[in-house]
Amino acid sequence: MITDAVIVGGGPNGLMLACELALAGARPVVLESLPAPSAEPKANGLLGQVVRMVDHRGLYERLSGNPGPPQPNSAYFMFAAMGLDLSLLEESPVYGLPAPQHRIVQVLEERATELGVEIRRGHELLGLSQGDDEVVVDVSAADRAYRLRARHVVGADGAHSVTRKLSGIGFPGITYDRRTTRTAHATVPVEWVDPGTGALTVPGHGTVLPFLPLRTEHGGFAYAPFPGHPPLVSTTEWDRPGTDAPPSLDEMRASVRRVLGADLPLGPPGGEGPHVLRRLKGGNTRVAERFRDRRVFLVGDAAHVYTAGGGPGLNLGLQDAINLGWKLAAAIHGIAPPGLLDSYETERRQAALRMVMYSQAQAALTAPGSDVTALRELFGELLGHRDTVQHLADLTAGSDIRYDMAFPDAHPLVGRFVPEMELRTPGGTVRLAELTRTARPLLLDLTEDASVAGVPAAEGWDRVDIVTARSGPASPAATALLVRPDCYVAWASASPRPDPADLDGLRTAVQKWFRPAEPARSG
Repeated sequence: MITDAVIVGGGPNGLMLACELALAGARPVVLESLPAPSAEPKANGLLGQVVRMVDHRGLYERLSGNPGPPQPNSAYFMFAAMGLDLSLLEESPVYGLPAPQHRIVQVLEERATELGVEIRRGHELLGLSQGDDEVVVDVSAADRAYRLRARHVVGADGAHSVTRKLSGIGFPGITYDRRTTRTAHATVPVEWVDPGTGALTVPGHGTVLPFLPLRTEHGGFAYAPFPGHPPLVSTTEWDRPGTDAPPSLDEMRASVRRVLGADLPLGPPGGEGPHVLRRLKGGNTRVAERFRDRRVFLVGDAAHVYTAGGGPGLNLGLQDAINLGWKLAAAIHGIAPPGLLDSYETERRQAALRMVMYSQAQAALTAPGSDVTALRELFGELLGHRDTVQHLADLTAGSDIRYDMAFPDAHPLVGRFVPEMELRTPGGTVRLAELTRTARPLLLDLTEDASVAGVPAAEGWDRVDIVTARSGPASPAATALLVRPDCYVAWASASPRPDPADLDGLRTAVQKWFRPAEPARSG
């Protein structure tokens, strides 16, 4: 028996991809080398465009514990430890969803199980070989070794990806060896914390705002009092690598003293663990030579790593999974248009390179030295301009990405993530995000006479869900949209009644993304 897809790695990215494949009717198997989900503290939540994406899959309320749609941060954020005044913007693109990584894994695993995904924990990839029609993978489990045959294999197995190495895909980039980051859960003096704002006042230094990184001439400092957990304190220093001894609170206190120039009494954390106490030397910024090798694909950290991890990293990796899922499912079902699988790398490499730039620019702007301080002073002046704030907020959120849909003079929404809108349908009022939870292509007809929904069919039309509705007053200036399963707009019109050229564009878009490839002719 041949499996539709083997996903190597049962973290957030692998599980999200498994959910996407299952929604599209494919049968993936997830191999995870760990016997149980890791409780090690890693990312503390989701940041940016992916928060809206999980809402479009009906997962936001599960992850946040709050009813209703996500709301953007419209007040304040940071770039390179400098403030972004989001109140300058008409609409902030920066969304946040605080949720520890183990909770994200738990929710995605529950969802994958509901969709019938088979998850094999304690199963490790040892080898793979590709043929014309399948990939054979060698797997080791506690009680046996075995082989699986799959149509495709996806490596979602992290920065040290075995899948990537076995496929012979290079991982070029830069290794930084000057920086050392120290992080610890610890208690701080209660009287130093403002109960209203959560700000920490350190005598001899001043006020440190919660969750907003601080840069000094000697390094970086951050104080993050996550609800229900001891505060998370971290420092970044240059050319102070420490020792090979296990990290300690004494080491953490000394690092804070060097960075802030003042003492911060840190006590051991209370409550149930696991608690963070770690020292990380250096860092890597790398992008795989290719995201695909015939029938093998890479997503998340297996394809790209960079120094600004955590929420932005999951933003990138989870969207890799969502971009690949519907395309891979179409290939599995034999209905992928020509070039569809190749578009995965084209689109997601663009996003990865943007995030590499984001990471490296922040690293340069937070380094020590008077020259960097002067650069920050100039940059700080630029942050008083709305356009600069908008540009950096879009970059932070990943909402600056616009895929090339090959339409000259396209509507401004084409190639971008679909905007949220409230719709009045014959069945009642609904948010657009609620219409995309099946992960199927969607044609949204907002014209007064439903003239788009009645367009003569094109090949691939049977794969598209058609919804006629009226939009609310705050909706964008579009009268019809074709939305891909990953919620990016493939075609749009602003005409009250689209003309023949508009409708030809719609047919072209449907055929480009959803028309099955013609079978190869023999002889």
